[in-house]
Amino acid sequence: MGLLSDPNRRRALISLLTRLNAPICVLCYFAGVCWFMGLAFEPFTLRTYMSENAMGSTMVEERFPSGERALATGREFAAHKKKVGGMPVDWLVKTMQARGLEVFTQSFSRTLPFPDENKERYIVKGTNVYGILRAPRAPRTEALVLSAPCSPGDNNNQAVGLLLGLAHYFRSQIFWAKDIIFLVNEHDLIGMQAWLESYHHTNTTGMDWSPLQGRGGSIQAALSLELSSDVITSFDIVLEGLNGQLPNLDLANLFYAFCQKIGVLCTIQGKLQRNDWDSVSGYSHAVQTMMLMVMKQASGRPWGDHGLFLRYHIEAATVKGINSFRQYKTDVTTVGRLLEGIFRKLNNLLERLHQSYFFYLMPSLSHFVSIGYYMPAFGLLAVILLLRALDLWVQFANPPAVTVDGVADIERQSSPGVLSVLTPLVISHLTGAALYFLPTRFQETAVEHFPVSETEAVVLTAIAVYTAGLALPHNTHRLLSGEGTEQGWRVLKLVAVLYLAVLLGCTALINFSLGFILALTLVPVAAFVTPHVPKTLSAVILVVLSPACTLLFSVFFFQELQEMPVSFQDGWLLYLSVISQGMLDHYLYGSLVYPLIALMVYPCWLLFWNILFWK
Repeated sequence: MGLLSDPNRRRALISLLTRLNAPICVLCYFAGVCWFMGLAFEPFTLRTYMSENAMGSTMVEERFPSGERALATGREFAAHKKKVGGMPVDWLVKTMQARGLEVFTQSFSRTLPFPDENKERYIVKGTNVYGILRAPRAPRTEALVLSAPCSPGDNNNQAVGLLLGLAHYFRSQIFWAKDIIFLVNEHDLIGMQAWLESYHHTNTTGMDWSPLQGRGGSIQAALSLELSSDVITSFDIVLEGLNGQLPNLDLANLFYAFCQKIGVLCTIQGKLQRNDWDSVSGYSHAVQTMMLMVMKQASGRPWGDHGLFLRYHIEAATVKGINSFRQYKTDVTTVGRLLEGIFRKLNNLLERLHQSYFFYLMPSLSHFVSIGYYMPAFGLLAVILLLRALDLWVQFANPPAVTVDGVADIERQSSPGVLSVLTPLVISHLTGAALYFLPTRFQETAVEHFPVSETEAVVLTAIAVYTAGLALPHNTHRLLSGEGTEQGWRVLKLVAVLYLAVLLGCTALINFSLGFILALTLVPVAAFVTPHVPKTLSAVILVVLSPACTLLFSVFFFQELQEMPVSFQDGWLLYLSVISQGMLDHYLYGSLVYPLIALMVYPCWLLFWNILFWK
């Protein structure tokens, strides 16, 4: 405190920070990157452990016996699905009723803002079927959910069969203290969104759905089940939900504990756990696993049906059965016992899962990185913005001295007008608003005048508005105030730097992965850009580090992490698909990534673009 309260010491500290501003900024940037990359090194991580006392032991005896019967039920479900050309609602209702459940249906419909070419749908109509097993030993105020999506073709039929088999088996047990809801949802996330909105009496997306006729208690936890074949070789747990939300870490710990107990091979991000952490290949494997989680979380999209539960404060995950490692075999009976064990432990909960972490990264299922470990990496990048703001503020307080006829004099600079700073701010944000609203509003006009589909029209309009923004705010400070001043660009940069610092800080608190990726690309832009740097080279660097190019590089990087590299042409088509899916995720489920980029990140980047061409 004495260092800051003493004027002389404070002046000396500020002088030191401004004199060494550039070297300190460079050091902080590389330190932040190195810190983040070191998080995957096993000695720097924490071993997972169960924090919830009610789930601290896996000492339950799993007795589910009906794996083959579940597969037969799945084949019967597939036959009826093929016969009716969709969800066999009547058959599901009769089958669930035969198993002693209270069965209800819910119809829903949704017209997409533009066609989803990936799944070839525009007007979506469907029906959800769910059965409730009432708790025999409790007042029915709490519930658990087991869901299985009704996927097109032959996908996930085994999961529906196993769900019905577990419903029949659970019906014969008397120890359930919570209602168990068995849900088969149509049209994957859209059907799940309709069911959750109706269950909680909310409608945030404008979807049409019929009210639920039957409800259980307050949902405490949920699992979504996806099986790819009759033979399972490994289980993969999916945690990333809407807007980067993650379930309580204890849910992942519970899954891992039962996989270890039963002897089932388990993965995260599709990656097996390795024990050679001290080798280069072992560390590379951990980095690859952690970066996959970062990229998925940064996308803001739900990576499974569980992702929509998280917005209602319901801890949920998706369990995928995969048939890939041929030397391991797991039958459906073992899968049923795994799910039985998990649900029996969740049945013991006396309160919602809350004692473990909600903010974490996982380089493997046995180790995790808590928020206290990864936030310093972001902090080292964010402090660069504060140092640059301090440097600019000192320049305002102490204008540079100039020498005239051998006599030093303080440079008399005219104060920047309000319009010279306000005009770029307003026009940049209007450009961002156009990027957000115009693509969906003008798709019909674009289809009438150009030979493109509606989806292509939306994506190409977004790209056109984004590109036009590079020219629209160019030297906007001269529109109303004439020539810009030297102090004018400094004021605008100070505002832009502080704006970016607040924006990245708020983003990182909600979605660390998205905030960190944006900081990696935007912080160097904010640090070096001035009107006095070489224009051509700096313009190229700014474009390469822009939000659009960051997304393009992320698409190729994600494919490399998945060990599925693509050519530039295929990568470009995938890039266009990612843009359209990002918009659909926003309009259908409420993802915040698209409005964040369009309304805030892109206008902020345009301010630095304006500073570069300041005259």
